[in-house]
Amino acid sequence: MEPREASEPTGPWTVAVAGASGLTGTALARSLEADGHRVLRLVRREPRGPGEARWDPASARLDPAVLDGCDAVVNLAGAGVGDRRWTEAYKREIRDSRVRGTTALAGAVAAMERPPKVFLNGSAIGYYGETGDFPVDEGAPPGRGFLPELSVEWEAAADPAREAGVRTVLARTGLVVARRGGAWGRLFPLFRAGLGGRLGDGRQYWSFVALQDEVAALRHLLDSPGLEGPFNVTAPAPATNREVTAAMAKVLRRPAVLTVPMPVLRAVLGEMSQNVLGSARVVPKRLLESGFSFSCPDVKSAVRAALKD
Repeated sequence: MEPREASEPTGPWTVAVAGASGLTGTALARSLEADGHRVLRLVRREPRGPGEARWDPASARLDPAVLDGCDAVVNLAGAGVGDRRWTEAYKREIRDSRVRGTTALAGAVAAMERPPKVFLNGSAIGYYGETGDFPVDEGAPPGRGFLPELSVEWEAAADPAREAGVRTVLARTGLVVARRGGAWGRLFPLFRAGLGGRLGDGRQYWSFVALQDEVAALRHLLDSPGLEGPFNVTAPAPATNREVTAAMAKVLRRPAVLTVPMPVLRAVLGEMSQNVLGSARVVPKRLLESGFSFSCPDVKSAVRAALKD
C-alpha cells in the first residue's frame, strides 16, 4: 500500500513518545526539545501538564484522539529485559509490555483521520538470536528462543500502521553504551571499583551503540521520508566481550583481571544468561547505506563518549 497522505509540518514537529522516561526515551525527548520540537510524553499515571497524555499499554487500546496533531509517534516502551531473572511471569511481562503497547499505538495510528508522517517502533537485535562469529544484517531471518520469538511478535504488532499506509520504521537496537541507565550502566561502577572482567570465555560478540549515536540514528530515521522497515541501530564494529573488557579497563584506567565462569553465570542468571553469553554480531547495513554516519564507531570511542554524559 502507498503511504497515506500526512500533513506536512510547516514548522517544529509534535512527536509523541512512549517510554520517554527510559534511557533512550529521555535522551531522545531532550534532543527533540533542544531543536524546538514539541514532545508529547505518553505516561501511565495522571498527566502533570500539557506535555503529557495518559495511556494504558496493558489494555492494547488507545483512543486515536490522544495522538491528534502528532507528526510522528515513537514507541520505546517496555519492561527491562535485564532488570530481573527470567521467571515465566516476568517473561510474560516483558512480552506483554512490548506487544500490547505496540498494538495500542499502531492501532491508534491506523485509525487517525490525519495520520502522522511516521511511526517509529522500537525493536531489538534479539531478533537474530545467536549468530556466533557470523555477521548478520537486516536481511537475516529471526533466530530461535525467547528473544527472537518476542521480537518477531513485537514487530508484527506494528503492522496495522504500515498496512494503513503510514511509514513504519523498526529500530533494532543493540546494547546502548551509557554511564547511567541500561545494561551498560551497570558495568561502569564495577570497572571503576576494579571488579570488571571477562564474562565466560569472552569470545561472544556484543553489538553496541553509543547513546548519542542511538539518538542521532532515531532522529535520522524520523527525518528521512524514504526510510521504512527494519534498521539495525548498532555500531559498525561489533566487539567481543574480551574487547569490551579491555576497552573499559583502558579508558577507566582500572585493572580487569577477573573472569566470571559460564556455569556461574548460568546458575545466577538462569535463562537470561543467554543474553550475556550468547554472541550477536550484528551490522547496521541499511543505516550505513542510508547515509548515516556514526560519531562513535568503535567500543573505545563509545565508552569515552559515555563518560562525558
